[in-house]
Amino acid sequence: MPDPAFTLGVEEEYQVIDPATRQLASQSGKLIQTNQQNPQTATLIHEMHRCQVEIATDVCYTLSEVRAQLVRARQAANQAAQSHGLAIAAAGTHPFSRWQQQHLTPKDRYRSLNTDLQQLVRELIIFGCHVHIGIADRDAAIGVMNRARLWLPSLLALTASSPFWLGKDTGYHSYRMVLWSRLPTAGPPPIFTDYRDHQQFVQRLIDTEIIDDPTKIYWDIRLSDRFPTIEFRMADVCTTVDETVMFAGLVRALTQTCYQAFLDCRPYPEIRTELLKAAMWQAARYGTQGHLIDFSQLRPIPAADSIQALLQTLQPALERNGDWEVVRQQVDQVLTQGNGALRQRQVFAQQGSYPAVVDQIVEQTRQV
Repeated sequence: MPDPAFTLGVEEEYQVIDPATRQLASQSGKLIQTNQQNPQTATLIHEMHRCQVEIATDVCYTLSEVRAQLVRARQAANQAAQSHGLAIAAAGTHPFSRWQQQHLTPKDRYRSLNTDLQQLVRELIIFGCHVHIGIADRDAAIGVMNRARLWLPSLLALTASSPFWLGKDTGYHSYRMVLWSRLPTAGPPPIFTDYRDHQQFVQRLIDTEIIDDPTKIYWDIRLSDRFPTIEFRMADVCTTVDETVMFAGLVRALTQTCYQAFLDCRPYPEIRTELLKAAMWQAARYGTQGHLIDFSQLRPIPAADSIQALLQTLQPALERNGDWEVVRQQVDQVLTQGNGALRQRQVFAQQGSYPAVVDQIVEQTRQV
């Protein structure tokens, strides 16, 4: 049985699509207003741009709960969209819509980000998936973050779903990560000795006016400032519910495995952030098709082998949670049939049409 202390929460960001043009539609306000009139459905939330909506599950204790909540949320988003002649798509970037035609959501936080980050915010038409895992002990959470960061590239390779941008094949599996990594506090987290060290560094960022509050730290793994959780933020939004459930299961098992290693005071490779950032670039560029880094031996390793090594490392925790079969099968399916990025490329290779790619994303997002 899963340890109830390691709760799960998932956030997904969806594209709002005009089915006639397959373009992004800046109509999130209509979807959210319609959604608010039906309290029986999952809640839709504003995001930075009006062409996107966000959902967040309740606190979950099992992957079955996560799946049920994601199905409910996607159904709510689709129903709200359909009531306005629109659709929902789950992918890290839109294949051809232009950022110049999108509109900022009129909220103070987003206006402030636009003032501070300027062009970076205006181009940031991207869609991610975040998973929160409950872990109240902040020193232990730092110990988890120090160890889990080494597996970030493998997780990104599995979940990449953003190969296209502005009507071009970028050559990347996760171009969303490339766009996101330009922010001043994005990327892999540094290593910290303990929670006090972490807090001192965060305060230094505030004192030097890099950020004005801790929520503007955007590391690929971070401690939540609002909840007693550790948050994994590196993933593109997954096109299918099965992939998101897989990601959530891997992240919880990784947190549990690293937590036990922290309690046992087991050593871990203290990899420099610069090398880890380069490994994240490898994962964004090549996804499951290239090489990543075996950090235990500091040598290249096929991405598929790195992902299998992650799965083997997490097998004991996955089995204790009752998640082994469902997670293993979905990892195998991604490695066999391709991540979201590869599947989008296959559609384009067959049909030579970016609207056809959008249709495929919409259809797979709808299959709940």
